[in-house]
Amino acid sequence: MAIGPVQLIVLGFSHPDFHGEIINELERLRQSGTVRVIDAIVVYKDKEGRLEVEHLSNLTTEEAIEFGSTVGALIGLGIEGEEGAQIGAVLGAERAAEGARAFPEGAEAWDVLADIPVECAAALILLEHHWAVPLRDAVMRAGGFRIADSFISPLDLVDVGLHTAEEARQLHDLETAPRR
Repeated sequence: MAIGPVQLIVLGFSHPDFHGEIINELERLRQSGTVRVIDAIVVYKDKEGRLEVEHLSNLTTEEAIEFGSTVGALIGLGIEGEEGAQIGAVLGAERAAEGARAFPEGAEAWDVLADIPVECAAALILLEHHWAVPLRDAVMRAGGFRIADSFISPLDLVDVGLHTAEEARQLHDLETAPRR
């Protein structure tokens, strides 16, 4: 099955206070055809660096069976405690042996789990961008291909006049600073 562009988003929470609002927004985006959540997990890292993992998703039963624990396989983390972590690591290693590379290696490697601060939770959400499928297909029909992609920090938008320095700093701090 061909799918649209996929993105892994990692969102941190110093003091998680979930009321279903995030799941509701993801469901609204799914219903509008904007995105589909392929997989989602919540990871809590305690002060010793130990991880607790919980599966979180708005997938239908059929989608959950089809995709399984995709995030865990991508980052080598399983859902069912130590045994699940081993299974996730094996799946990740098998995919790597087949030549799959979820993230760059070497200096540009992304260790998703290491980036989670201690005593914080993180939601790891693997999204398929349905809105981008027609654009991607049009680019491909025109002989184009993706060279790179990235979210742009508000700080980078000051020089082009989309934000004042003060607005950009406030947005950057809101987006990146853990709240204690």
